[in-house]
Amino acid sequence: MANYSLRLTITLILFLVAACKGKKEEQAPSPAVTIVPLPVSVNVTHGHYTLPDTVTISAINPDEISSAVFLVDFFTTQKVPAKIVSDSTGSVSLRSFVSKEVLPEGYYRLVINADGVDIFSTSASGLFYGIQSLIQLVQENPTGLQVPLLSITDFPRFNWRGLHLDVCRHFFPVDFIKRYIDLMAQYKFNTFHWHLTEDQGWRIEIKKYPKLAAVAAYRDETLIGHYSDVPHTFDGQRYGGYYTQEEIKEVVAYAQQRHITIVPEIEMPGHALAALSAYPELGCTGGPYKAATLWGVFDDVFCAGKESTFTFFENVLDEVLALFPGEYIHVGGDECPKVRWQACPLCQERMKAEALADEHELQSYFIQRIEKYLNARGRKLIGWDEILEGGLAPHAAVMSWRGEDGGIAAAQAGHNVVMTPGFALYFDHYQGEPANEPVAIGGNTPLKKVYHYEPIPAQLSQDEHTNVLGAQANVWTEYIKTTDHVEYMVYPRALALAEVVWSPQEKRDWDSFVQRLPQQFMLLDRHKVNYRKPSADDLK
Repeated sequence: MANYSLRLTITLILFLVAACKGKKEEQAPSPAVTIVPLPVSVNVTHGHYTLPDTVTISAINPDEISSAVFLVDFFTTQKVPAKIVSDSTGSVSLRSFVSKEVLPEGYYRLVINADGVDIFSTSASGLFYGIQSLIQLVQENPTGLQVPLLSITDFPRFNWRGLHLDVCRHFFPVDFIKRYIDLMAQYKFNTFHWHLTEDQGWRIEIKKYPKLAAVAAYRDETLIGHYSDVPHTFDGQRYGGYYTQEEIKEVVAYAQQRHITIVPEIEMPGHALAALSAYPELGCTGGPYKAATLWGVFDDVFCAGKESTFTFFENVLDEVLALFPGEYIHVGGDECPKVRWQACPLCQERMKAEALADEHELQSYFIQRIEKYLNARGRKLIGWDEILEGGLAPHAAVMSWRGEDGGIAAAQAGHNVVMTPGFALYFDHYQGEPANEPVAIGGNTPLKKVYHYEPIPAQLSQDEHTNVLGAQANVWTEYIKTTDHVEYMVYPRALALAEVVWSPQEKRDWDSFVQRLPQQFMLLDRHKVNYRKPSADDLK
């Protein structure tokens, strides 16, 4: 995967468009185009095209038909009849083509003139993204639905355009996960990082280890208020839940239809308390353990000295790999205290046998061993930037969250990197004055700060730029208990990130983004999204 520059030849496509339409578009000054993320190139002409009372969508091959279904659904929600036709007579035409040029995945061209709407692409994902742009352009009018006359050439800057969701601190139902994916797709995100295991709960059914669902998926109670409020008080309510493998298959298929890859996260070797509560023999002390009822980092982790630990993870990963077909598996690797390993005879024996200098190298041994297991099965490992400590696994990718230093070091060493620094892309942080906001973990990450984030650090050379796969926002849910609260924390900040990871850097403009927000809020209102409404100060 790599980011793409603008050095694309589109003469062939322009010729095809002209041939298909048989007319030259009239040039005109471009009014503000309200699409988010902003396309690479927009050429607006005078006037509008009014969609017919019944919209017909030309779609012939499987890629076109699978994309056309989403347009039918959209027009149906607008109470406009729509149907797919297998010829070229549609008022909207989806057109796949083969290009002699190397075009990035997700490339599309959208052309609207007096004759109708054409979306051209070399891929199903490109057709889908063209449809998302078209949907954002549709306006209600007394005479029917209208779209402006224009042509758009567009493709993503980065191939990793991600949103994360922690379902362990608080659990969210399958219907909401699908809604989360729908909203991601609307803004051309393509990677959903699903954080499935934690100290406070294990959320994925593993058939070989049934107690992960029966025991590890539940905690005795949950902290009330903020962690800093002492003494701590608890609600006294057993809390939890998990996704069955059938539910996960359903969500994965749902995401694939929307060109979103799910990256599952199975935490190791830290953040282990929930799993240890079900299988205490996997810890250094043997327990007993309980799923955490507080937030934070805990000393009890998986024992790196026991072969049974690696057998457990290999068995777990076998089931995970069968559910998630994506390239990357996230293994966590963050916030793993070493105090238990320091006192564990088996861990110390492992260090001696493997000639490991310290416990950081023991963690590196752990991660490298898991990486070999994944690589042998055709997958790649990705982890938080702590996996750099003690030596990075040979083919591992790094998710840089503690600032950018880890990502810079990994990219300079030739590793793939996803930038997700806490200072700009942690959506569990406050968005305004804490007194005026729901309780959050801390921090201050307003909309404008997200918009101005640049995923490629200045310290990287031009050659090293291609090691930055993209960027992602993380949504940790210690203080986010409801689906409405998730949406409040994610939107509209996700719109800013969408533009960061899709649009050309030189085209990003804060004032333009602000001008496009009202139309986006109307779209979010249509979907009844509980987004945060920015203040005037937020938009300065």
